[in-house]
Amino acid sequence: MPKAVLQNISDIRRFFHRNEEPVYFVSATNFNLLGLDEWVKNFKYITYIDCYEGKHPNVFCPSEQPHAEFQSIEDINNYLLQHKEVIDFVKRRGGKPKFVFLMFDAETERLVKELGGEVWFPKAKLRQSMDNKIETVRIGNKAGVPSVPNTLAEVKSYEDLRATCEKAGLGHDLVLQSAFGDSGHTTFFIKTEEDFRRHEHEIVGEGEIKIMKRIDCRGSAIEACATSQGTIVGPLMTELVGFKDLTPYRGGWCGNEILATAFPPKVRAKARDLTFKFGEQLRKEGYRGYFELDFLIDKKTGDLWLGELNPRITGASSMTNHAAFAHADAPLFLFHLLEFSRKKFNLDVDELNARWSDPDMIDGWSQMVIKHTEDSVDICETVPETGIYRMTEDGRVIFDRFDYHRRAVESENECFFLRILQPGDYRYEGADIGILVTRGRSMTKNFMLNERAKKWIHGIKKEVTGKPLPVAAAGPALADPVFKIM
Repeated sequence: MPKAVLQNISDIRRFFHRNEEPVYFVSATNFNLLGLDEWVKNFKYITYIDCYEGKHPNVFCPSEQPHAEFQSIEDINNYLLQHKEVIDFVKRRGGKPKFVFLMFDAETERLVKELGGEVWFPKAKLRQSMDNKIETVRIGNKAGVPSVPNTLAEVKSYEDLRATCEKAGLGHDLVLQSAFGDSGHTTFFIKTEEDFRRHEHEIVGEGEIKIMKRIDCRGSAIEACATSQGTIVGPLMTELVGFKDLTPYRGGWCGNEILATAFPPKVRAKARDLTFKFGEQLRKEGYRGYFELDFLIDKKTGDLWLGELNPRITGASSMTNHAAFAHADAPLFLFHLLEFSRKKFNLDVDELNARWSDPDMIDGWSQMVIKHTEDSVDICETVPETGIYRMTEDGRVIFDRFDYHRRAVESENECFFLRILQPGDYRYEGADIGILVTRGRSMTKNFMLNERAKKWIHGIKKEVTGKPLPVAAAGPALADPVFKIM
């Protein structure tokens, strides 16, 4: 590769177009970094689930081997990195392999080192400390990024919680969050003692809890990348949260929309400014690379409050990295790879951020994560395959053609569906069926699911079938996994 300092976007794009070092994204699926292989030469996905039935040229999915029950994405990744077929695949391709993950831990780092590779993310220990919701509040305070009125305390009982809230002036209509967790699994809405009793075992004994005043708000997400040249900020996205058609979890994330007019210009500008400030503080804390912030937007006042930090790629990353600005310049994650490549570059971050804030740099897309929402368990028999689907005039959803490109969706009457649930898998409440991506909005102006979105969801779900568990297997209760895979 050329030794010169990269001076502009064109240089950066060419640098990755000519990349000779193997880069691997290891995860349950390739969803989070969908399409990145087309920007980076020698970029491959190593996945536990083959969403494409062997048809994706850059996805390597080893055969199933006996393993302990997975408790986290880290467990999945560590299983993959010890799999003989994966080790052989990496060794065969040679070079000095670089690895990126959705989630990883110290064991992952050790396994990567054994493979002679590098993890292109901050150390797991640092990422873990940043992922703590309590720590997020503290970093935000330093950066001048306000959180919803809150207090941090260990909760011993309902009476203790009331006393803490009275002292902090938070009232008694509350949202509680434990330090770690995702997609609504560890977010609790507490207004009465009955609400508290329902979640008491998940609150008491869990250490310091973030106790927030409940506000009437909309969720939003924004991704950014802290580089040596400054923090590069992506577009503000809406969040789909808690829709019963999509998820059984009341506070559960179930998708995003990206469009220029989702929020007033003043709100978008404020979110970008706060994200930049937060990113600059992260740099001071020693963190660099990709991150995502959730902002809560007060419906009455339009005020922005910091919700949480994800110091990593997320379920929204595929939206950010396919926006119009990504095709005009480069995907945001490319700057993450650039930061860890040790390649010297000069970049006018202010100019880039100004350009990416232009509404013309944002086109309208939405994604919906479809889960099994019924309180039932069976064995999946059929699931719609990955590809492009079409909606007929009478609202039916029909498979049109195989493709692994989201951009193959030509109109709002087409969608890209990525299959997660496989025939033979258990189908239980909360199981991921797949991700549906379409042009245009999936919500109304009032942020409710629109009719078109409901038809898409119904059309896909209708094609998922299951058979009862064998009698011998029906005894033990199947626990809802404590982690999501995206």
